[in-house]
Amino acid sequence: MANHAAPRMISDMRGVRYGEVLAIRPAGGGLQGEVYGTQLLNDCPAELWDALDATAIAEELGALSVKLNGPRYWMLDGLGQKVAVVDPVLRELGGILMRRIAVVDLGDDPSSRPYTLRRVNRGAVFFFDAGRPVHELVDPDGAAYVMQAYCTGVDPTLTQGDLAGLGDRLDLPAGWSYRTRVLDDELVVDTSTTLATVVQDELENTYTLPF
Repeated sequence: MANHAAPRMISDMRGVRYGEVLAIRPAGGGLQGEVYGTQLLNDCPAELWDALDATAIAEELGALSVKLNGPRYWMLDGLGQKVAVVDPVLRELGGILMRRIAVVDLGDDPSSRPYTLRRVNRGAVFFFDAGRPVHELVDPDGAAYVMQAYCTGVDPTLTQGDLAGLGDRLDLPAGWSYRTRVLDDELVVDTSTTLATVVQDELENTYTLPF
């Protein structure tokens, strides 16, 4: 996937911290998550994030409920131009400035069950550099989902250095596997015009399908 037509706008993103608030609302007979994130606005200050009240934020946003998704750390290396798939409203939630950036189809199940595929309308382009390690979940059919971000919300001690051995900790479903490899070529995940397919493990680390 090298020499991709989508231009890179921002580099040096690996390890950058952010946080998201997922506001769950009814939509089309099911449920939809409206995503507010701190990406490119701030680093999700710990003292403010730790004080967030999901119930109060749900009331403020008029949502059925709210999921606090983070803190998170990018495992990609660059970002392309962001397509505004929703009106990019800026809101201050619990003192943290966030932007509405995406919507997630939750069907009739708003829970964050691990190894459940979700479709996300995010309008984004992710770049993973040649020569850098990537961490992947591989499903029984051989499709590899590359980690886009790791999370310290479940395990606050998790670090980037732990990710190579993460497979020993995960309770993987039958037929799934975890691997770490070094990219020979640049990997570009372009979901600027298509829905992204994402999955989380039980530590809420997030992986994306590259195609």
